[in-house]
Amino acid sequence: MTVDELDTRILRLLLEQPRTSVREYARILGVARGTLQARLDRLERDGVITGTGPTLSPAALGHPVLAFVHIEVTQGHLDDVGDALAAVPEIVEAFSITGGGDLLTRVVARDNAHLEDVIQKLISLPGVVRTRSEVALRERVPQRLLPLVESIGRSAARK
Repeated sequence: MTVDELDTRILRLLLEQPRTSVREYARILGVARGTLQARLDRLERDGVITGTGPTLSPAALGHPVLAFVHIEVTQGHLDDVGDALAAVPEIVEAFSITGGGDLLTRVVARDNAHLEDVIQKLISLPGVVRTRSEVALRERVPQRLLPLVESIGRSAARK
């Protein structure tokens, strides 16, 4: 999918002012409401916009410990283990990866003892060979997409 300059302006507004109405976005951008809505619909349909809900803080929800857990899986059991991970509420993301391990998970916990309990639960899953954990000490760059959107917008403007 090609993202043009108007698309990037729309995405920037969505990231900077997520609670603004479509009518107000159209006014700010100087486009018709129907044009804006059609663009939003296309961006959603093409998978560029994947959600509109709030971003939540696990720490504020009582889970301030963040760890990245690498999981090595018995050959042929990747899908089974991946499905089992979905049943563990403390796993907030999981990815198949290359390199050391087969899966990389982002795990949140109430404290280090709780993290150990979660890891023990992972180790006990059928098909899990071993885990390796790395505890995050401090967030240095929060999740962000605005710099990427701005870079894409600059590229689109030069075309």
